[in-house]
Amino acid sequence: MVLAAARTEEEMQIEFLARIEAGEKIEADDWMPEEYRVALIKLISMHGISEIMGALPEKEWVPKAPSLRRKLGIMSKVQDEMGHGQLLLRVAEDLLKPYGRNRGDLMQDLFNGDLKFHNVFHMETNTWADAGLIGWLVDGAAIITQTNMLGASYGPYARALQRICAEEVFHAQHGESIILALAEGTAEQRAMIQESLDGWWESLLMFFGPASSNTTGSSKQDVTIKYRIRTKTNEQLRQDFFDKYIPRIQSLGLTIPDPTLRYDDEKKQWEYAQPDWSKFKKIIKNEGPRSQARLNLRRTSYEYNAWVRDALSAVID
Repeated sequence: MVLAAARTEEEMQIEFLARIEAGEKIEADDWMPEEYRVALIKLISMHGISEIMGALPEKEWVPKAPSLRRKLGIMSKVQDEMGHGQLLLRVAEDLLKPYGRNRGDLMQDLFNGDLKFHNVFHMETNTWADAGLIGWLVDGAAIITQTNMLGASYGPYARALQRICAEEVFHAQHGESIILALAEGTAEQRAMIQESLDGWWESLLMFFGPASSNTTGSSKQDVTIKYRIRTKTNEQLRQDFFDKYIPRIQSLGLTIPDPTLRYDDEKKQWEYAQPDWSKFKKIIKNEGPRSQARLNLRRTSYEYNAWVRDALSAVID
C-alpha cells in the first residue's frame, strides 16, 4: 500500500509538471506539490510585505514634498503600494489555508523576523532625490522582476501581477519626473541626485538577489524557474536592469559609482563590482539603517487598528 501511494504521488507530480509545460495555469484549489506551494508562499508573502513596507520610505516624504502636486502624486503612490500588498497577501492566504494560517499570521511573521522584505526598503530616504530615485530606479527594478512573472504558472499570482505591473509603470514615471525636474534645476539639485545615486547603487544591485543560489545556500530561484513561476535568473534580471537604465542614468550626466562598470562585447553582458553580500544578509535580517524604525511603525499601526479587524470579523461571522 505504501508503494502504491508513493507511485500515485509520483504520477501526480509528473502530471503537474506536464500541465505547467503545456502552459496551463494552476489554481488555488488544484493539487500541487508541497515544494511548489512552499515556494509560492515564500515568494508571494515576501512580495506582498515588501509592497507594504515599501510604501513607508516614500510616506516619510508626503509632508515634505516640495509642492501640492508632488504631495498628491506621492500620496497616490503610497496608496497604490498598500493596495498591492493587500492584494498579494490575499493571494498568499489561499495558499496558507491547508496549514490553518492567514494574513494575520503573516504579519506576525514579519514582526517576529521570520518574513523578510526587500533590502531597498530598509534604507534611509534623506532627500527629495531619494524619494524620486525610489520611484525611478527601485520601481524600475521591480517592474523588470515582476514582468518576468506575468506568465507565472500560478494563475492567481499572474492575474494579480497584471494589475500591479500596470500601476508600477505609472510609479516609475512619477519617480522619473521628480529626477528630471531636479536634473533641470540648480547645481545643488543635480548634486543631490548624484549623491542619491551614490548611496543607492549598491542596494539596487542587491535588489535582484545573489547571482548564484550557492552564494546563500538557497535554491529558491532554481525552484521558481523549475515550476515556471519565473523564467530568468537573478543575474539575468540584473543584466536587464543595466541594459535599460545605465544609458538613461548616463544621459542625465550622472556618474555611476562603479569605476569597473563596462559592457563586455564578447560576453554580451555588463561587468561590474559585486556588492557586499554580507551586508545584504544583515539588512534582510532587519539590521538595516531603518529596519527597526519601520517595523516599529508597522507594528504600532497594526496594533492600533486591531479594532477594525475585530469589527470586520464580527460582521463576517
